[in-house]
Amino acid sequence: MQREHWGSRFGFIMAAAGSAVGLGNIWKFPYLAGSEGGGAFLIIYLAMVATIGFSAMIAEISIGRHAQLDPIGAFRKTAGGGWTLFGVLAILTPFVILSFYSVVGGWTIAYIVKSVQLMAGTVSEAGHADQFGQLVSSPAEPIVYHAIFMGLTMLIVLKGITGGIEQASKVLMPVLFVLLLVLVGRALTLPGAMKGVEFLLAPDFSKVNGSMISAALGQAFFSLSLGMGALITYGSYVNPDANIRSSAGWILSLDTLVAVLAGLIIMPAVFAFGMDPGAGPGLTFITLPAVFEAMPAGAFFQTIFFVMLTIAAITSSISLLNIPVAWLCDEKGMSRSTATIAVGVVTFALGVPSSLAMGVWGDVHFFGMNFFDLLSYLTDTYALPLGGIGSCLVAGWVAYDKMSLEVTNNGSAPFALLTVWKWICRVVAPLAILWIMANMTIWA
Repeated sequence: MQREHWGSRFGFIMAAAGSAVGLGNIWKFPYLAGSEGGGAFLIIYLAMVATIGFSAMIAEISIGRHAQLDPIGAFRKTAGGGWTLFGVLAILTPFVILSFYSVVGGWTIAYIVKSVQLMAGTVSEAGHADQFGQLVSSPAEPIVYHAIFMGLTMLIVLKGITGGIEQASKVLMPVLFVLLLVLVGRALTLPGAMKGVEFLLAPDFSKVNGSMISAALGQAFFSLSLGMGALITYGSYVNPDANIRSSAGWILSLDTLVAVLAGLIIMPAVFAFGMDPGAGPGLTFITLPAVFEAMPAGAFFQTIFFVMLTIAAITSSISLLNIPVAWLCDEKGMSRSTATIAVGVVTFALGVPSSLAMGVWGDVHFFGMNFFDLLSYLTDTYALPLGGIGSCLVAGWVAYDKMSLEVTNNGSAPFALLTVWKWICRVVAPLAILWIMANMTIWA
C-alpha cells in the first residue's frame, strides 16, 4: 500500500509545530522561566533550541523520510536490526506519555466548562486551590474529561494524515496564535504589566548556574517533541523534494514563539496582581484563575486561555497517538480505524490510574511517587533522552551518509553547516542529553 504524504508543506509544518507546541510551552515554560530567573533563562533556552534542538529535529525528520516507516521500521531500515530497540522505545514512550497527558488535557476541558459557567453567572468563583483540588481528587469527573479529550484525539487520527491530522492542524494552529495574541494584548495592558515583561526579557546573568542551564536544555529538548518518535513518524510522510532544514526552522521558530508569547501572557498578568512568578506547576490551574478573577472581564479571558491550552494539548496528543497507530498499520497490517480505536482505548485505560493517583489512589506510591508522577518521571528522565540519543547517533554516525543526502536533498540543497550539524549529532547533543538525564536523576 502506498504511504500517505502530507498534502502541502504548510500542512506538515503546522502538524509538526502542533506536535511540538503543547502543554510544555504554555504550562511548563512560563513557570520554569519564573523559577529560574526570567530573562537569563530565556536566552540560554533560545541558544539550546537553535543548536542542539535544531540539529536533533533535522536528524529525526531525516530518519523518518529516508525510511518512510514507523519508528521501529525506520531504525531497522536506516541503521540495522541492532538499533530497533530505540524504535521500540519510540513506540512505547508516546503511548505512556499520552496516557497521563490526556488526563491533564481533560483538566483543560474541565476548566473551559467551569470558565463558561463562571462567565454565564451560573456558578460563583470558589477558592482557586480548592477548585483545582476538588477536580483532580474526584474519582469520576476527571476521568470523564479524560475520556472526552481522548475521544477528540482519536476522532482526528481516525481520519488519517491529510484528512485528519493535517486538516485539523491547519485550522487549530492559526486559531491558537490568534488566541495567544488576544491574551498577550490583554496582559500587556494591565497596570504594572511591564514589570513582568522586564522580568521575562531583561537578563540577569548573575542568576546563571548549573541548575538553570540544565533546566533550559531540558525544556528545549522536551518542548520540541524530540526523542518520542513523533518527528520520525511525521517525517515519514514528508515528500522527497521537501527541504527538511527549512521546515525544521519553521517548526522550531513557531514552537519557540508560542513559548515566548505564553510567557508574555502569564508573567505580565502575574506581576500585575502581585502573584509569585515561580509558583510552579500550580501556576496555570491555581494562580492564573486567581489572576483572571481580579481582571475586568476575567471570566471571558479565562475561557479563551483554556480553549487555547486545550488546542495546544490536542495538537500534541494527535501526534502521540499517531505513532503507535502508524506502527500497527506498517508492521501489523491493521487498518487505521482499527489501530486508532485499539490504541486509544488501551491508552485511556492506562490513564485512569494516573487520574486516580491525584485523588483516591493518592496514598499508593511506587519508589516514593504516585502513579502519575512515576510515569512522568520515567518518560522525562530516561525514555525521551534515550530516544533522542539514539536518533542523534544514527544520524551522526551509523547512517550519516544516508542522512546527509536527506539533509541536502541529494545535493540539490547544499548545507553550509553540514559538518557542524554532524558533530552536534555525534558528540554535543548526546553528551548534553546525558547531562540532562544525570541532573534529573540526581535532583529527582
